[in-house]
Amino acid sequence: MESNLYPMKFMPLYKNKVWGGNKIGTLGFDYSPLPNCGELWALSGVVGNESVVANGFLAENDINEVLEIYMGELIGEQNFNHFGTEFPLLVKIIDANDDLSIQVHPDDRLARERGMENGKTEMWYIMEAEKGAHIVNGFNQSITKEEYQQILALGKLEDVLHIEQAEAGDMFFIPAGRVHALGKGLMLAEIQQNSDCTYRIYDYNRPDSNGKLRELHTAEALDAIDFSELKDGKTHYTYKENSTTRLAECPYFTTNLIPLTKPLKKDFNSLDSFVIYLCVEGIAAVKSLNEIVPIHAGECMLVPAIADTVELFSEGPAKLLEVYIDPEQWTDKESHNHSTDRDWLAQFVGNAENL
Repeated sequence: MESNLYPMKFMPLYKNKVWGGNKIGTLGFDYSPLPNCGELWALSGVVGNESVVANGFLAENDINEVLEIYMGELIGEQNFNHFGTEFPLLVKIIDANDDLSIQVHPDDRLARERGMENGKTEMWYIMEAEKGAHIVNGFNQSITKEEYQQILALGKLEDVLHIEQAEAGDMFFIPAGRVHALGKGLMLAEIQQNSDCTYRIYDYNRPDSNGKLRELHTAEALDAIDFSELKDGKTHYTYKENSTTRLAECPYFTTNLIPLTKPLKKDFNSLDSFVIYLCVEGIAAVKSLNEIVPIHAGECMLVPAIADTVELFSEGPAKLLEVYIDPEQWTDKESHNHSTDRDWLAQFVGNAENL
């Protein structure tokens, strides 16, 4: 029987944050009555924060309800067998109007040992950056767990953090275990595992809105942290208009950049996965399964796995992030139990210029 699935848009979920600003509003979103908006969750399967379909006959159903009905037709047979009825990715737009706390996420193994579903590997694509904006990305030297504890106790953590300047168009891959933080003046797209587990390790001794210091997870973070040195955490890439450039490739997601100035047709006949298109600049439209769905900067839509082809259009120049989960990535990792996240990260970074 022919499926009646179609490309889906979703209602945005707005998150008020003490560090949030008003840049997300400039993209055309109305998050009133919130005073500011630090995060827009564009597509989420996180339980309790599921995205709701905004178009078509499935409107008002959430993504996990749709997944429970359509299973492999929606996300791919292998992906459904692997991830089940919880949508495996979380897609956000983040507006950092102040420095965020220094934090780290556990990997899958540690998270599951502690009763959580997943760890959290993520990536950032910078949409806008004020002059001098930066991120914290790992350590500027290798340290031991004992040295880290001493440095933290002395209040000297900032001395060993690796700081990177960030500009529009920059891409940073943040594997689970890497200490990181967004700096003031950045608006970005974040693609991540379906997980909201975060260990806050340092917050610049800032009080919250009630005048109290925010909770730190010093002990919980110790076994999660990668203490190695990071010299350059930026993903270096060169793109061409109306072509697909690989930004990230890992067992949790594959992300491509597509700068669009004219129609482009994509063939996904051999890919057993859904495809997300997140607009990060301009206005675009996605045609698949005989439906055309428009999206503007900050919006995303989901093409079901049953779609063999996708056509992309733009109104003037536009940029899209194309995101999917390639089963060959996680099945290959599972068949090599000795392989670690850092193994495939090093391999990807080493080949990034050639993709």
